Amino acid sequence: MAYRNGTYVAFHANGTNIPGKSDIDYYNLMRAWSANPNDDFTLINSHEKVAAVRDSSAKETLRRSLHERLKNSKNMVLIIGKTTKYDTDWVPFEIERAVDTYQIPIIAAYVDTEKPIRNANAWSAYWPAALAKRINDGTANVIHMPFRKAAILDAIGQFSHYKLPVGGGLGCYSDQAYKNLGIDG
Repeated sequence: MAYRNGTYVAFHANGTNIPGKSDIDYYNLMRAWSANPNDDFTLINSHEKVAAVRDSSAKETLRRSLHERLKNSKNMVLIIGKTTKYDTDWVPFEIERAVDTYQIPIIAAYVDTEKPIRNANAWSAYWPAALAKRINDGTANVIHMPFRKAAILDAIGQFSHYKLPVGGGLGCYSDQAYKNLGIDG
């Protein structure tokens, strides 16, 4: 049995790793937070728990590696920006496996707002089809929030395959929870 203590981070790479051109910037920001010894943000990154696979690797080799990473994860942070819904390759695959195979909750972190998210449905235009389908059919457990360090850190520490967010696929933090995290709005 896998030791499921990692956080799997999914994002739309938009076919590039050039800074400023995709949501990989937000993933790298999370890694920087975690690497900073003066920061309390800690990420047990599932991508670092399994041997790296180069972009030129065969698709099936990459799929096997992603499966292994997801199998070792307690939750998934899905970084959602304006282009995430257009990903037709890896993000849908990652969402499908996270929900259908490994039953891990998704922490949906939206990069286009710093304000509290109180109504997840208001962000449905951003959802990839794989996420929308699983929210609508009731199989996904999702907590929706702005891409803010305090909220992401709290969710990573709080939610896992053993402790799912309240609200099924439409979970949101309460006003009091946002206030406790220092997020106004």
